[in-house]
Amino acid sequence: MPKTLVIAEKPSVGRDLVRVLPGAFTKAGGKGEEYLEGPDHVVSWAVGHLVQLADPDEYDEKYKKWRMADLPIVPDRFKLVVRDERSKKQMNLVKRLIGRDDVDLLVNACDAGREGELIFAYLYEKSGSRKPVQRLWLNSMTKSAIEAAFQELRPGDELASLEAAARSRSEADWIVGMNATRAATIRLRSSFDGAVSLGRVQTPTLAILARREEEIRAFKPEPYWIVDAAFRAVGEPAGRVYEGRYHAGANPRLKTADEARAIVAACRDQIGTITKLEKSERKERAPLLYDLTQLQRDANGRFGFSARRTLGAAPRLYEEHKALTYPRTNSRYLTGDMVPEIKPIAALVGQRPEYRAAAEYVTGLDVLPLGRVVDDAKVTDHHAIIPTNAERHPWDKIAANEDDRRIYDLVVRRFLAVFHPEAVFENTRVETTVAGNVFRTRGKLLLVPGWRAAYGETADVEEEGADEDEGREQRLPKLNKGEESAVTEVGDEAKETKPPRRHTERSLLDMMETAGKLVEEEELREAMKDSGIGTPATRAAIIERLLQVGYIERDGRALVVTEKGLNVIRLLGEHPLTSPGLTGDWEHRLSNIEIGQDSREKFMGDIVKFTEATVGELDSKLKDVRIPRANLGPCPVCSRDINENRKGYSCWSREDPGCGFVIWKAKAGKQLPVAVARELIKTGRTAKQVTGFKGRSGKSFRAKLALMQNEEGRWRVEFDEPWAKEGAKPPESEDGSTAAASADAAATEEAAA
Repeated sequence: MPKTLVIAEKPSVGRDLVRVLPGAFTKAGGKGEEYLEGPDHVVSWAVGHLVQLADPDEYDEKYKKWRMADLPIVPDRFKLVVRDERSKKQMNLVKRLIGRDDVDLLVNACDAGREGELIFAYLYEKSGSRKPVQRLWLNSMTKSAIEAAFQELRPGDELASLEAAARSRSEADWIVGMNATRAATIRLRSSFDGAVSLGRVQTPTLAILARREEEIRAFKPEPYWIVDAAFRAVGEPAGRVYEGRYHAGANPRLKTADEARAIVAACRDQIGTITKLEKSERKERAPLLYDLTQLQRDANGRFGFSARRTLGAAPRLYEEHKALTYPRTNSRYLTGDMVPEIKPIAALVGQRPEYRAAAEYVTGLDVLPLGRVVDDAKVTDHHAIIPTNAERHPWDKIAANEDDRRIYDLVVRRFLAVFHPEAVFENTRVETTVAGNVFRTRGKLLLVPGWRAAYGETADVEEEGADEDEGREQRLPKLNKGEESAVTEVGDEAKETKPPRRHTERSLLDMMETAGKLVEEEELREAMKDSGIGTPATRAAIIERLLQVGYIERDGRALVVTEKGLNVIRLLGEHPLTSPGLTGDWEHRLSNIEIGQDSREKFMGDIVKFTEATVGELDSKLKDVRIPRANLGPCPVCSRDINENRKGYSCWSREDPGCGFVIWKAKAGKQLPVAVARELIKTGRTAKQVTGFKGRSGKSFRAKLALMQNEEGRWRVEFDEPWAKEGAKPPESEDGSTAAASADAAATEEAAA
């Protein structure tokens, strides 16, 4: 009897699929080669990318050596290879199952999206099979959703345009990245230790961060002064107090201390008058439902989660707990056929006491407000991330993992909030004039919680803004225009202008989504998202890649560009490879290929032309480049000059062996910069903790450093922390993860570029 082979992307998904397929399933195969077999179906899995594009030397042995004369490398037809030994075992199993005589149909059950399509396409091509294929398209892992998807299997060739976009993305990344990296590395061998990694997506992302870093370094702070006063309204009722900040027109900043002191002296112990009092209402709409990028953005802003950390929790909630819908989506809308599920989902999550009130509001609505929720035209592969319509959500399992609980909470509250009315604020602007000097006061009060009630906010809660130049937002007493107020306290404060802030993953994800443009308004962001850098599913990996190759480091929530990263972007200058806009245009074209509005052949032709031009420009532009090396002054041992080289800072050279003193740049996954080496040479230790170290697990930590002599009299850079001296693990990193590396694991090591 013929059987159908179902190929999932992961074992956990494969096990879920057999729950809805007919008949009893048994585990078959040997250890490490398991699959599931029933009367009509065989179920196996790919375990992610089993097959990948071959490296250049698979086409010709000569490509093992990196030579400019061989570039650009553009295969006529791309070869596929099995990723590694572990993948080879699984690939052999899947190939055997595909080749079985009783298997006459394949079902592609990999993730329903561009990357899932690529995983199956490469696996299918590598197997050499010509058996027919059907596509299982899942938005949710609930039993009812899987049953419905099996009832509506799609012909494999219906997804041909999605496969074309997936192959184009993969091949474009290979052509641009492989050739640009080789060209830059060949020309910059004397300046960098290891490869100079460039890529179609990672380089413009690095450029966003590097240009911000250059702005910070070029910034020159300027002093200014502000004057603040505390007031007490003179009339009844008593006890009405508020604060105000001096403004000259719209400007609160004073250029000199003398000006500030003169205003303080003129206003001290004086009686002022409220010369202006204006009130206005501001309405605030609920934010749209989550796509993956916005979920990562919020999780970073609220909890300090890295994009990768969120991308760990959300798929668990989808695959293991069946509590969330498919997370790797770029849509923030639902389709019209999902409307009947909205109230049942609200009722389900409302079983939890923390969501009950908001859920009851939604289930009690006669007419759901769907204008900003349902839009079939804005849903392509998958709808927005929402809770699933399951029999139950396994709360005990979700709550057992704090990351899962927090991500689940974000999604549930966002889902409930979107059906609530606008929040209404009362904004108050007060001007108090004292001896001709105007002090401004800002008040903000939440009158109607609206959608904010889903987050536990009530009308009794005021929102206090940050103490910025304008002065903080206050909850004001009842005041009247024309009444008098006594100055109870007045003083000036010296301040400095501040440089732009470094990007966090939250702000970087925003910039990647809009191809480097700063866009605050949600609907406008939606219109631009198809032209962003990368996709929701790949942006976390892009950031991690920049960390891995040593171009950026984490400092708390901030992303700091290393000297290596800065130098790469400086050397590339305004090359199109650094342009977020160009990469955004490419992503837009890939999206158009998916829907049949652009040609794969034309896109790849343009990629080849761009690569040829890039190789030529890098060849000529970087041919004679030499990055200046720092001189760090006299050696503490022999007094010869210590100079920077590719791998460290030492007093020896080819002409002069010196005394052997060296500070290696590579330390626990970080390249020690010149400033740190200079401080170690001068004082023997760092005054502050240095950020960006990594343990074997890849998790980051920070630590002070010290120069120490070992028993042979050699100088080494060691961690100058109590845990290091005790041989213990580093403390928790900034995002709350424990850096699971011992002091030994974090010892000096050669860093791969």
